[in-house]
Amino acid sequence: MELFPKISEGNPVLNLSRLQLSDLNLDHVGEARRRQIQQLHLTYNSFSLFPTSICLLSNLEHLDLSNNSLIAMPDDITRLANLKTLVAKNNHLDETSFPKHFGSMCLESLNLSGNRFREIPRQFLKLSSLQSLSLGGNRLKSIPAEIENLSRLEMLYLGGNLISSIPLELANLRCLRYLVLCDNCIQSIPPQLSRLHCLLSLSLHNNLLTFLPQEILSLVHLQELSLRGNPLVVRFIKDMTYDPPSLLELAGRTVKSRNLSYLPSDLPANLCHYLDMASKCPNPKCAGVYFDSCVRHIKFVDFCGKFRLPLMHYLCSPECSSPCSSNPQ
Repeated sequence: MELFPKISEGNPVLNLSRLQLSDLNLDHVGEARRRQIQQLHLTYNSFSLFPTSICLLSNLEHLDLSNNSLIAMPDDITRLANLKTLVAKNNHLDETSFPKHFGSMCLESLNLSGNRFREIPRQFLKLSSLQSLSLGGNRLKSIPAEIENLSRLEMLYLGGNLISSIPLELANLRCLRYLVLCDNCIQSIPPQLSRLHCLLSLSLHNNLLTFLPQEILSLVHLQELSLRGNPLVVRFIKDMTYDPPSLLELAGRTVKSRNLSYLPSDLPANLCHYLDMASKCPNPKCAGVYFDSCVRHIKFVDFCGKFRLPLMHYLCSPECSSPCSSNPQ
């Protein structure tokens, strides 16, 4: 009696899910039939070890091992030269479970949600062909700066972890279309994310966000933005703190707001550099500038006709929060 179902012509899928398998032996399967198999589904079984006989399937492109008890991937998995999609959700895998040369594979999609990762393995950051990475529902505390190495990434799913901050390098993923960071501990969004011009969907719900940077308005192609479950600020400047400017800053503001000319030969190099760092107050009725001392101001704006976003502005003084203010500070 044949153990496996027949693979019909044009449908090279072998589905062995929900069979309570703890081991898999494909030695008796003919070579021609092995070459025919391009998709293998082994979900909801009892595997604790990766069945190495899978590596006999030289043309395998899609492998799903979800909902087992896997603790590691063997070196032999790198023999699957044609594998494009690896799914192993809801297992017992962590950052020590993958072979050293796993990053040499040509994977395009990797889904390891619902495992035990505390950090993203270095091998994953070497998967140069990767377009989709899902590590939701793990124990990740951070996103490594090397995430920028995944230059072809279009979808990044890191929801349901313990992530508290977003590295600036994430903004270098210029192909990214879907970014899911929901259900984490993120308190702020770096303004550099405005460089993700291909982004269509941004999921930030159930974090600790109180505002978004105004640069987020540059994401003109964004079609979906999820912010529910965040302590988004609904009050303005009266709730903010303001440290009075230093004498150095007051002098610098006077020089810049009155357009006083100076040459590098007139001032020490550190003062010239300081003056060059002046930021213009965004209040259109104010001609002032600021350096280190500024007022944080939350302003709600319409975005793409769909959302009302609380954006952070930096003003040169408390008076600039008034719509009637017109005096440079």
